[in-house]
Amino acid sequence: MLRTIKPKNARSKRAMDARSPKEVEDARTAIFVKGTHTGETLNAVMRDLMALKRPNAISFNKKNPIHPFDSNTSSISSLEFWAGKNDASLFLVGQTTKKRPNGLTFVRMYDGQVLDMMEVGVDSWTGMDSLKTPKSTPGHKPLMHFASELFDTHPRYIQLKSMLMDFFNGEVVDSICLPGLEHVISVSCAPTPASLNNAPVNMYPNQQPSAPEDVSSLPKIHIRTYTTRLLSSGTRIPRVELTLMGPNLDLSLRRHKAADTELLKQAMKRPKLKKTDIEKGLGKKRKNLEVDEMGDLRGRVHVGKQDLNKLQTRKMKGLKGGELDAEEDDGQKSDDGDDTPRKKKRKQA
Repeated sequence: MLRTIKPKNARSKRAMDARSPKEVEDARTAIFVKGTHTGETLNAVMRDLMALKRPNAISFNKKNPIHPFDSNTSSISSLEFWAGKNDASLFLVGQTTKKRPNGLTFVRMYDGQVLDMMEVGVDSWTGMDSLKTPKSTPGHKPLMHFASELFDTHPRYIQLKSMLMDFFNGEVVDSICLPGLEHVISVSCAPTPASLNNAPVNMYPNQQPSAPEDVSSLPKIHIRTYTTRLLSSGTRIPRVELTLMGPNLDLSLRRHKAADTELLKQAMKRPKLKKTDIEKGLGKKRKNLEVDEMGDLRGRVHVGKQDLNKLQTRKMKGLKGGELDAEEDDGQKSDDGDDTPRKKKRKQA
């Protein structure tokens, strides 16, 4: 039986509602964790990636003995504890060793559990500070561009594409204004070998291969970040110029861990409600409700036939004509039937 936590006050109830599952999730929060050994290059790379992820980023300044791929340690339980405490679903762990120098491990969570992981190595790097060019505003949604057929065919590159999309995607929106696209993240690969052109499309195999995978033949990944500049073109569509902003990364694929089949099925499950109805506030389909162009919810009410004679109006003496007329008619009838004058009653002393 699952444990249910009841809020003690209104503040804790609001905090629990903010962390509860939603039909349209908020922007994912990423935690940047430093391992036991990190060099200057790895620290600078994590600092620049955190600048792109802000404000949905949390940095752990202290070093932690975290080894996500080592099942003999308590690293997985530590990641799950930090995810629940900080309401985060992404981790970026930096660790450098003699065997695997300048390693970055992307960890993705679902329902407080580790969904999948992948490790990349930083071969070369150019930081933001070394490029004296305009920078984008923190918190803006980037435009992501993947320029290789491997991101749609090879399982390792499909996983990397999905991981980067979740990492930099931000909030879910239907449309965006052109001036809001301030920077572009371009992800490309080195020339693809002929042996990888016919790779099977399978993002997460059900069973792990018995022999270790040879990643030396896989092409490297090149990540470039640009700022956009909209110029007049004489037409309605502006001319776009790209300026290199940084950081520039050259990565190589290393270890990875596929997601569990049942857990992945739950993570990929979509609600029955339409996304447009949820964002408009309709929820389940209701009759006579619509949203206008301004985004306001309007309803239509159907009423029966109204009888204006029975309509209740304001009560005033001047409007009581029917009662006064009835009293005058009664007085005339009494005068016509009896001609004898009435005697006034005297007041008794």
